[in-house]
This record gives sequence, structure tokens and C-alpha cells, in this order.
Amino acid sequence: MELEFDLNYIYDAAKKFWQYANDKKVFAFHGNMGAGKTTFIHALCDEKKVTSKVGSPTFSIINEYVYSGGKIFHIDLYRLKDEEEAVRAGVEDCIYSGEICLVEWAEKAPALFADDAVKVSLQQVDERTRKIIVN
Repeated sequence: MELEFDLNYIYDAAKKFWQYANDKKVFAFHGNMGAGKTTFIHALCDEKKVTSKVGSPTFSIINEYVYSGGKIFHIDLYRLKDEEEAVRAGVEDCIYSGEICLVEWAEKAPALFADDAVKVSLQQVDERTRKIIVN
């Protein structure tokens, strides 16, 4: 799936993303700093009607949210050095929990992801437009 959207329509993009994702659980997000990974993940959580406060896990590494279907783990690996550090932080437990996992900077610990993890690339086209490529 490839989707380009204006930030004013981010919730439409989030809805299309979940329709495309179907029953997948683990999503490995890639993109440059400022591409909009956290912003898009916030929209994905809103679309799932998360009942807890959604925020950036840059310092906490893992945020856990609750929605009607279970839990969503929002993980940010930016500050981690390697896979070993990610394992010590509990990332692997989240990824294999059976719950939805939305992982930013997944390239920091590629070996933790199974082959069926969905790769999501987010790109900034211009100040107001983003492009998502999902594999």
C-alpha cells in the first residue's frame, strides 16, 4: 500500500491504514526525524479509540495504551544503541505479546522482528504532505 496525504486528513489515512493492516499486530516504522512517525501513530491510536493518554515514548521507550480490543504498545527505539539494549528494556516481550505494537526507529533492532512484521516507511513530501509505504 502506498498513500500520500495532507496532514489535515491524517485520520482518513489512519483509517485506511487499519483497513489495509487487517489483523497484523507488529508494525516497524521507518522514516527520518520529523517525518511524522509519532504524529501518525497518535492518529492510529485515536482511530482505535485508545482510552489512555497517547504520547511520545522517546524517554520511556515503551508506552502502553488500552483500547476495546486489548493493548497497543507504542515503542520508540531512537535512544537505544542495539538489540541487546532493546531486549533489556522489554521490547521483545511486547513484540511477541500478541498485542498491537507500533515501533518507531525499528532499524535500531532489526533482528527482534519476525518476517511477518509490517514495514512502514513514512516520508515528508513537503511541509503539509506525508507519504506512507506499507510492505
